[in-house]
Amino acid sequence: MINIQAKKHDRFSIEFKVGFNTVNGHVINKFMMNTWVFVPYSLDINPATYSKEMFYRDLRSNTRLITPVYLLKDIVKGKAEPLNLLKKSFLKLAEDPGKTRLGDYEYNIKMFAAIFKSSLRNQIFFIMSPPIHTGRKELCEELISDIEDILHQYRDLHKIISIPTLSGECFDYYLFGDEFMSNIVHKQLFRIINFLKREDNQLFESVKKRILQLITQEIKHRKSRGYPIIEKESVNQNRDLVYRSGALKKYVESELFLNINKKRDAIVAEQIYYSIAAGISMIFATAVAFSFQLRFGNFTIPFFVALVISYMLKDRIKELARYYFAHKLKEKYFDNKTTITLNDHIIGWSREGFDFIKESVVPDNILKIRDRTPLLEAQNRYSGEKIILFRKLIELNREQLETNSEYPITGVNEILRFNLSSYMQKMDDPDVPLYIIEEDGTYREITGDKVYFLNFVIQFKSVEHESYKRYRIVFNRNGIEEIEELL
Repeated sequence: MINIQAKKHDRFSIEFKVGFNTVNGHVINKFMMNTWVFVPYSLDINPATYSKEMFYRDLRSNTRLITPVYLLKDIVKGKAEPLNLLKKSFLKLAEDPGKTRLGDYEYNIKMFAAIFKSSLRNQIFFIMSPPIHTGRKELCEELISDIEDILHQYRDLHKIISIPTLSGECFDYYLFGDEFMSNIVHKQLFRIINFLKREDNQLFESVKKRILQLITQEIKHRKSRGYPIIEKESVNQNRDLVYRSGALKKYVESELFLNINKKRDAIVAEQIYYSIAAGISMIFATAVAFSFQLRFGNFTIPFFVALVISYMLKDRIKELARYYFAHKLKEKYFDNKTTITLNDHIIGWSREGFDFIKESVVPDNILKIRDRTPLLEAQNRYSGEKIILFRKLIELNREQLETNSEYPITGVNEILRFNLSSYMQKMDDPDVPLYIIEEDGTYREITGDKVYFLNFVIQFKSVEHESYKRYRIVFNRNGIEEIEELL
């Protein structure tokens, strides 16, 4: 199964988070993701102005494990697998502070903090859009209780490692997890109260005091630990806090990011095809030379002219054959192949390819999903959209995923970040002067917003599933204004 989330990463970049979930009963899971990008003609994005190298420069991808899924309350209650694994690693380190035990201890701190972040975010989203709204207050109260319980259980573990045989480094790892979780609580609780204030003011008034009380407790805790806190009158606009929060996020989630080895795909096949092209051109040149030699003999003007012409045509035939084979290669091979490893074990691979394609080869159902307006269809007869096809194949080994992790890992997330700066270089001024007539008969000038639309149609295929998504990016020279999910 494949799922996707799209969001605006910054003013110039969009981010697609694609989850490739393996299926029980299938050792090898194969996934395909095809993305058609419909680019307005006026942006002047075409094969002559936008090469493969430029596309891959604008595209940044990261591959990471899907965070193990737990309900927030199950992190420290019931079987409490995350807490039990964490506590076990603390006890083992206290018994034997060796390098192996230290690595396992640090790993479990990171995984516990990452699971907490994911579970808290999922619970917040569930409260914001529950199946029915009648139980939202109870959900908020349960949320606060669960957060307090998890933080208490984690912070209580410091007693195990507060012994003279352990180095300060061990306690630093523990504090990194503590600070990270406190930051996440601060961020997510403000997300929920801002939502309630906007959407459900009555509930906001009833739970505001309790939520703000928990946030205040966390601020006091961060002060007592010496962690940076948000300062109202910060001389550097809380720069150090923002930097440290980002560094902690990378530190905690580093355990989920996978090692990848990317290289060009089909290099051997490409060289074979290019050698065939050289051979074809050489056969032509040799055949012309032999035929003129037999007819006119050696050291004659016709033979000399034939050699020159055959040499000229030989190079052209070689280049045409190379172009033909390169075009054929695009259909069967990809630009890059990436090997995905976890703990030095190969768990899968991915391939990716980029091409400009003609509209005539775009499947009819993709054009139907694109859903052009009549005006745009009429315009395309004179200046049609340019179409980019980005192909991606992924294969994952479920057995290797399960073998190389203590936690239940279902698949990987591919985070694709696409920078649109190249598409904005030839845009018109975003502010367009418009004029209106006032009621008193005078007129005045107002400003209209000139925008462009970039359409993404994405096809997903897996062993048991096929689906489509369409996103429309609204942007201008100032940056991305909106991402609309239309399917």
